[in-house]
Amino acid sequence: VGVLLMLLAHFLWFGFWLLLVYAVFFFVAFHLFVINYEEPTLTKKFGRSYKAYLKQVPRWAPRCSRRSARGRLRALSRRPKSP
Repeated sequence: VGVLLMLLAHFLWFGFWLLLVYAVFFFVAFHLFVINYEEPTLTKKFGRSYKAYLKQVPRWAPRCSRRSARGRLRALSRRPKSP
């Protein structure tokens, strides 16, 4: 995501259209890699827990709502404290 934002910033700064085309190509290639290789590999390795993780966490953009922040805070408060 960081590299994609950097490419978009360079496009906006320099106005060189080929950078925008490259950024779109980069995103599509990376997205296809994640969908077709990374997620199936992690599903095989971790099973149901990874599928539950996929349902709770968005793929590319984080959720920025108060509701999701409250849920994270509750989950953190339920963790057992380490000695």
